[in-house]
Amino acid sequence: MTQLSDKRQPRRGRIFPEYTIEPEELARRKAEQEARYRRCRAVFDRLQPELIADHYNWLMIIEPNSGDYFIDPEEKVAMEKARQKYPSGKLVIFKINETGACGKI
Repeated sequence: MTQLSDKRQPRRGRIFPEYTIEPEELARRKAEQEARYRRCRAVFDRLQPELIADHYNWLMIIEPNSGDYFIDPEEKVAMEKARQKYPSGKLVIFKINETGACGKI
């Protein structure tokens, strides 16, 4: 009988190597994301003092190119409002509080 080796070599590598994203493309995407966040953060910082008294802990969705924003206490409703006007736009979500953070850290 043939004996099988107990030492198996682990297979290393990507499952789908053809879907690998180049480092330059990843860096470009990250730079675009950071620029989009900075534009939206400027809008949020400008509006936050006015809105915090009446709309504390509501969600604010901002479209970075136009500066339009949509607020609602529920995320789904705010997102529906934003998607009606900007169906394919990249949007940024903030919570109207001291930090602007959404969710738990």
